[in-house]
Amino acid sequence: MAHSEQEILSGLAEIVNEETGLPVDSVELDKNFTDDLDIDSLSMMTIVVNAEEKFGVRIPDDDVKNLSTVRDAVSYIHQAQG
Repeated sequence: MAHSEQEILSGLAEIVNEETGLPVDSVELDKNFTDDLDIDSLSMMTIVVNAEEKFGVRIPDDDVKNLSTVRDAVSYIHQAQG
């Protein structure tokens, strides 16, 4: 079942919170994972793996490096759901 972008944002925020301890409400669409949320590449890979499981999508490593903002990731997952 496809998730809405709002559901993806909420789910992603929960994943980021579990991995980094950042408050869920700090994970906003316009935030940059590295600059604003201070997420390193190792944490990002964990977040990606958890997001793949949660949303039933595949995010190849080559695509992960293009997901710089929360909006990028939400849009990618939304489209990847088919």
